[in-house]
Amino acid sequence: MFNFFKKHLKNIGAPPGTLTYFGDQNRPKVEITGFDYDEHHFEEKKFQVVEECFSYRDKPTSTWVNVDGIHDVSLLEKLGTHFGLHPLVLEDILNTDQRPKFEDYGDYVYLVFKLLKFSDKNELSSEQMSLVIGKNFVLSFQERKEEVFNTIRERLRTAKGRVRKLGADYLAYVLLDTTVDQYFLVCEKMGERMEALENDAMIRPSPYTIQTIHHMKKELISLRKAIWPLREVINGYQKSESKLIKKNTQTFLRDLHDNTIQVIETLEIYRDLLSGMIDIYLSTLSNRTNQTMKALTIITTFFMPLTFITGFYGMNFKHIPGLDWVWGPMIATLGMILFTVSMFLFMRKRKWI
Repeated sequence: MFNFFKKHLKNIGAPPGTLTYFGDQNRPKVEITGFDYDEHHFEEKKFQVVEECFSYRDKPTSTWVNVDGIHDVSLLEKLGTHFGLHPLVLEDILNTDQRPKFEDYGDYVYLVFKLLKFSDKNELSSEQMSLVIGKNFVLSFQERKEEVFNTIRERLRTAKGRVRKLGADYLAYVLLDTTVDQYFLVCEKMGERMEALENDAMIRPSPYTIQTIHHMKKELISLRKAIWPLREVINGYQKSESKLIKKNTQTFLRDLHDNTIQVIETLEIYRDLLSGMIDIYLSTLSNRTNQTMKALTIITTFFMPLTFITGFYGMNFKHIPGLDWVWGPMIATLGMILFTVSMFLFMRKRKWI
């Protein structure tokens, strides 16, 4: 949170629309790929320079231009100038901490949302995804190259499904739908981790357990921050009166909106369960402490009368009853054993042990 404010302090006083990249500067070279298609035509191309994709803006076919890497400000400025993007849109694309939102600029629609996944180290990672949807083109901007949308690329190549038959607005829906499907995978992974954490909290609680609970609480806050606004984004995209969004696409968007609500409800359930885990952890620790104190109390109860007897006959006085009796030690020992057995049977009967 504090790093977030520090990054934005660098841009204080700059006029609106100032293009400044806030993310990691150590990024590989920007890659631009394009897919130009319709029901009977398909072309895939990797652009070496940004100017090569300019000719696809006014083609009658649908075009998807994907930009992997947004740290090259001059490249994005050229792309935005040719496609007529507002400077504020370019500013939001470069701002990697942008809140998910939907904006209608008339000639195009702008969407920004988060891509979420668990890394190989089982850590939650977030990446900003920006979409610009025009009449016959979609511009997508990612912070880095990911394989999340490889299935969509393969469907375009093989002409499977509706994506080649429908327009740019449907392609944007497919990208959003794949993102929400990824959210379901993240929730499933989070659920598995919470189940294992709950078992640890109940069976073998440790300082590591409470640390993991707090770490998962932070992850849930990040998930909620990224997913909760997406409901408004999809709802705005669905109900938009823009001519760029066809009626048949709005039908699919309604289903996508329901899926997003389902993800949000799952996160709310996880948040309640995680809050309850702290109570489980504290209750388990308290129960273990009580069991330990109970065991120590029982042991002390057994030894208190025995200690009294041995202490009484260990006093340095000459005239103690039975002190000179030859069977005295054996009788005292037998008495202590019988007393111990009697106490044990009494405690078992009362179900104290």
